[in-house]
Amino acid sequence: MIKLFEYNWQVRNDWFDWCEMVSQEELMKQRIGGIGYILPTLYHIVAVEYGWICGGIQERQIDIPSFEEVASLQQIKEFSARCHTEVAPFVYAWDDSLEDRIMMDILDDGTQEAHPYGEVLRHVIAHEIHHIGQLSIWSREIGKEPVTANLIGRELFRI
Repeated sequence: MIKLFEYNWQVRNDWFDWCEMVSQEELMKQRIGGIGYILPTLYHIVAVEYGWICGGIQERQIDIPSFEEVASLQQIKEFSARCHTEVAPFVYAWDDSLEDRIMMDILDDGTQEAHPYGEVLRHVIAHEIHHIGQLSIWSREIGKEPVTANLIGRELFRI
């Protein structure tokens, strides 16, 4: 599971680099599907990972700024880096004894749902991969080559 987080973090940083070559207008142009915009999608990916792991599983008080507070590429990169410093230690400390521990999720209507930690972490991984697919489609729509989604060749599994 750690390798899939590392994969997502690499791909996310590659998308941040990709965004450097795209105008702010394109990053904020409304598109079909998902969040509907490139830059808010990257913000959403970071906020969801941070919220589930640090706020949910670790039950810490966290500060997730609104998109409007971090609406530039540079600010979202900084938000991502800040969140990463808090998320990564938990991910790297993961062991099988945490798999079935329960996190209580409080829904918008105030009800609670129980989720095993392992399920939550896998949801976070799949969530980012899902949105990365949307970014890939949008990049092709504007005539740009998307970031490669290939896991092979990223040197995550060194022999």
